[in-house]
Amino acid sequence: MTTKFETGSVVTGKVTGIQPYGAFVALDEETQGLVHISEITHGFVKDVNEHLSVGDEVQVKVLSVDEAKGKISLSIRATQEAPAEQPAAAKKPRRQGSVKPAAAEETTPAGFNTLKDKLEEWIEQSKREDLIKK
Repeated sequence: MTTKFETGSVVTGKVTGIQPYGAFVALDEETQGLVHISEITHGFVKDVNEHLSVGDEVQVKVLSVDEAKGKISLSIRATQEAPAEQPAAAKKPRRQGSVKPAAAEETTPAGFNTLKDKLEEWIEQSKREDLIKK
């Protein structure tokens, strides 16, 4: 591997392969590196194929060069400007667990306590002599 690619430098490469975990990018004729799925773009990437295709020309930043292992880690998102923060009102609130008061158990919508009701019904049935097989 050549040492001409320095950590922090931005170069243009060509996507040569796509895997579920990222994309391989050729930096020159004999050197290629990996853009991990988390480094493709800002935000969540479910499928690399939705963002990149084999043959695409991309700007990448060299994150690290491991001469011993012959690996180069690359990032496309490091060459892009981060999206502006959304106002707090526009963000979806994250669900957080909360402790509900004891009175809430009685007002729980139907469908959520059916197992509890069934269990009580089964216990009652198990006590009935006419349902016990002999």
